[in-house]
Amino acid sequence: MKITRRAFAILLALSAPLFIVSAAQNPHKATAKKSQYLAYVGTYTTKKASKGIYVYRFDAATGQLTSVGLAAESTDPSFVAAHPSGKYLYAVNEVGNYDGKKSGAVSAFAIDHKSGRLTLLNQVASGGADPCYVSLDKTGKHVLVANYSGGSVAVFPVLKDGRLGEASAFVQHQGSGANKERQEGPHAHWIQTSPDNRLAAVSDLGLDELVLYRFDAAKGSLVPNDPPFVKVSPGSGPRHAAFHPNGKFVYVLNEMQSTVVVFSYDPSTATLKTLQQLSTLPKDFTGQNDTAELAVHPSGKFLYASNRGHDSIAIFSIDSVKGTLTPTGHVATGGKTPRNFAIDPTGKYLLAANQASDDIVIFRINLVTGNLTRTGQVVEIPSPVDVAFVAE
Repeated sequence: MKITRRAFAILLALSAPLFIVSAAQNPHKATAKKSQYLAYVGTYTTKKASKGIYVYRFDAATGQLTSVGLAAESTDPSFVAAHPSGKYLYAVNEVGNYDGKKSGAVSAFAIDHKSGRLTLLNQVASGGADPCYVSLDKTGKHVLVANYSGGSVAVFPVLKDGRLGEASAFVQHQGSGANKERQEGPHAHWIQTSPDNRLAAVSDLGLDELVLYRFDAAKGSLVPNDPPFVKVSPGSGPRHAAFHPNGKFVYVLNEMQSTVVVFSYDPSTATLKTLQQLSTLPKDFTGQNDTAELAVHPSGKFLYASNRGHDSIAIFSIDSVKGTLTPTGHVATGGKTPRNFAIDPTGKYLLAANQASDDIVIFRINLVTGNLTRTGQVVEIPSPVDVAFVAE
């Protein structure tokens, strides 16, 4: 059937509103995926000339990190975590005395997306000295904190306005480890919930344990799991851990022995079984080293771990079926003491935070091999510890 220009114009006019309605209902089909992020960096303020939390704009299309400035003044806001809504940021204040008690603090901030600045909403006691890690459960209703020197963990409800309420759970760990100098008592170093949000796992460096709690997202409660923990080798000092995106494997990074332990994880029973243990260091390295951070790539294909001493990122490929690791190499971080690194939300870049050399070095990730290549950009920042991304 022949369509005249007049008839085509009429059909186009009639269909235009339908397109507009469809785009409004599903804007992701009408617009390209956003690549702009705010990157918040927690720092130590009592050791260097830092004043608190700094903010950058990160372009995931180019890997460019541009300084905006100081987001908020705060004392030793070492680790930071963004709320899933993108409205709030939470930071632990890693101090040993808060409000006259042997406790650190947790700070809640509101995010101004236009300026990147943070407005303090409130601050609460962490329940133990030197809180060193903060995360949110998968619903965004609770903030979880690990107190290093205090050897304890706590959960705080997120109120409707982003402020933190009184602790809904607090657990004091007990015991010690094989190394009497560093494991004289419990040292909770990391806490996160599992992908299904039913389990909260804690790396306790002082106990050589990954401590397991049943997590109730409605109550914000922690109940000892059965079994309540899994052990790593004596004197290992588990620092951080990471769940695989598929929820079937857990990787634990041991700070004191520079190793990664692979566990299988059964979500139905919340049980873990040891599968493998590997060094994060080259075979010919003989110097002093402590590991710091590890992360699974969003694709689930690679695992990265940072070495402080060797000053490198160890790269492993992940068997998609078994969850086991194969070492594929090491890349120098271009600075000293990579206390933390972060993979951007698109999975294309890795930002290494070198605490001792006061800089962040950006690497491009090869999505086929997992290898890292420096982009050439280095950003100066005093005593960087942690990086958190927030979509603009």
